This record gives sequence, C-alpha cells and structure tokens, in this order.
Amino acid sequence: MKNLLFLVLISICWAEPHPDNSSLEHERIIHIQENGPRLLVVAEQAKIFSHRGGNVTLPCKFYHEHTSTAGSGTHKIRVKWTKLTSDYLKEVDVFVAMGHHRKSYGNYQGRVFLRGSSENDASLIITNLMLEDYGRYKCEVIEGLEDDTAVVALNLEGVVFPYSPRLGRYNLNYHEAQRACLDQDSVIASFDQLYDAWRSGLDWCNAGWLSDGSVQYPITKPREPCGGKNTVPGVRNYGFWDKDKSRYDVFCFTSNFNGRFYYLIHPTKLTYDEAVQACLKDGSQIAKVGQIFAAWKLLGYDRCDAGWLADGSVRYPISRPRKRCSPNEAAVRFVGFPDKKHKLYGVYCFRAYN
Repeated sequence: MKNLLFLVLISICWAEPHPDNSSLEHERIIHIQENGPRLLVVAEQAKIFSHRGGNVTLPCKFYHEHTSTAGSGTHKIRVKWTKLTSDYLKEVDVFVAMGHHRKSYGNYQGRVFLRGSSENDASLIITNLMLEDYGRYKCEVIEGLEDDTAVVALNLEGVVFPYSPRLGRYNLNYHEAQRACLDQDSVIASFDQLYDAWRSGLDWCNAGWLSDGSVQYPITKPREPCGGKNTVPGVRNYGFWDKDKSRYDVFCFTSNFNGRFYYLIHPTKLTYDEAVQACLKDGSQIAKVGQIFAAWKLLGYDRCDAGWLADGSVRYPISRPRKRCSPNEAAVRFVGFPDKKHKLYGVYCFRAYN
C-alpha cells in the first residue's frame, strides 16, 4: 500500500509545471477544433474532353465543410494549378493566383485564366489547346494552414499510331522517339491513350515507347509472333528500359489540325524532291504522318492513291475498305520508304489556316 501511495505522489509531482519552463509548456499546447470549418476542394467532373485548338474549362470549386461561405476572411485564398507528369514523379507549374496577383508558366503563358464565376470558383480556362496539354491537372486551394486538392483529367480527341523511321524497326531511344513524334505533328502517346486505341481495335506487334518511359504494344488478335496465340488480347508490357541505350519503335498521338489535308492532283508522278516542291508551289507543305492519320481517323479521309509524306514514307488512307484498296480493314496503308530519287508517287499536302 505504501509503495502505491509513493508512486501516486511521484506522478502528481511530475505533472506539475516547473515555473522556469512555463513558457515552454505553453508553446506545446495544441488547439484542436474538431467541428470547425474544414476547407474542401471539389472537381465537379473528373474527366474533361476536348480537341487540339479548342478551349476548355477544368472545373474546381472550394468551400468550408460546415459553412456556406468560400473562405473565412482571415487569410487570403491561394489557388495553384499544376500538371502531373505521366510517371507521377513531379508536378509542372501551370498557374498561381493570390488576391489580384496572377502568374502562368511555360507554354501556358497567355493561355490560362481563372474562370472566377463566383468567389469560390477556382476553375481554370485553357485556350488554344496543344497536344502537350493532355494529362491530369491538380487544383490546390490554400487558406492559412488549411489546404485541399482535386484532380481533373484532360482528354483530347485524337488518334494513336505506331511509328518507326527509315532506319527500320527498333532504332529509337526514348529521346529520339519524342523528337520523331514531334517531327510528325504529334507527341509521344501515354499509356491511357494507347489503351483507348487498343480498345478501339489497334493491333500492332512491334513494341514502342510511351510517355512514361515504358515499352508496350497492343494486341487484339493473339498470334505466335506476338506473345503466343493462346494468350489473351491486351496491351503487352515490356516494362521500363534505359531511355538512352534501349531502342524500340514509338507510339505517337495526334489530334485534329487547323488546316487542309489533301492529295495534290498533278499531271505526273513525282520523286520525293519534286513532291516537296509541288506542295510548296501549291501554297502548302508536304504533309506529315500525324496529319494523314488525323485526316483518316477524325475526318474520314479516304483515297486509294499512294503518296509521299514529309518523312520520306509513302502511305494512303482508306476509310472505306474495298477491293484493291485495303479490302479487309480501314487503315492508313504503309507502302514503305522508297528510293527518294528514282521512285515516283503522288503526294499529300497540308495547308495551314492562319
């Protein structure tokens, strides 16, 4: 019994604040307001669909859970929009607003604005959409010590296509793959874009780079050279490879364009150099691979004439399969990379609208 009383007295003494440490003990007090207003950020739509060249609003609103007001009034509201990279390892700054101060970053400058339809509206307007704008965006609202976020996915209408250069199959490291897509009026595709293309019927046995640094390929018709005939359809994943040393093809993504794609009516067939000059003489430029895919997929362009493209390849787009013109499927048919100096073909041109 005496031992128990002794322990109780020690506990009471230990709990008593020391006069010399009273200020320190005071600083350690933490105030918790369980039922106070909690800042909430909400995106009314998780996915937004648009197209290259268009304008779009990424929805985002904020409010306090236990009040109907947008803010407490004691702190300025800070709104920050960032874009999540495909591998989620970092964020790219897009836009920041606090009070009357506004700042946009990178190629978003001059193209992004807050909608501001109400005092709790943090929605972001993006104008003149680019292919690079595709992806997931994070809306973050900060008020004092409180903050919350919401994520919105921006999807662009477009088409995914496999690409390999004149050198042939599996000749691009990751950085060369990125440049190859840009050269053909497109960007390197994301996994989500490739997956959507596979669901729409894309079947391609060659593995290609994707924007997250992975190497994959879509199979709708399982067969021996492509993972085995007894496997299930799907997007085959080779995993992540060295971006500098590993070499594969690439899957590119492009969307609609602000211009006119057309087959040039010319009295004779042309060498590659003659084709380039013929388009220039017609007030255009020789078309790129991304442009023929966009015209085929998004505009239903159909022509059975093989023609030169800017990368030195020869292709033709078929939307209505028929005898002698891709009888089994709608596709952009690939003839190859013929001898530029001696082989004669037509040419596809592209004239941009101002």
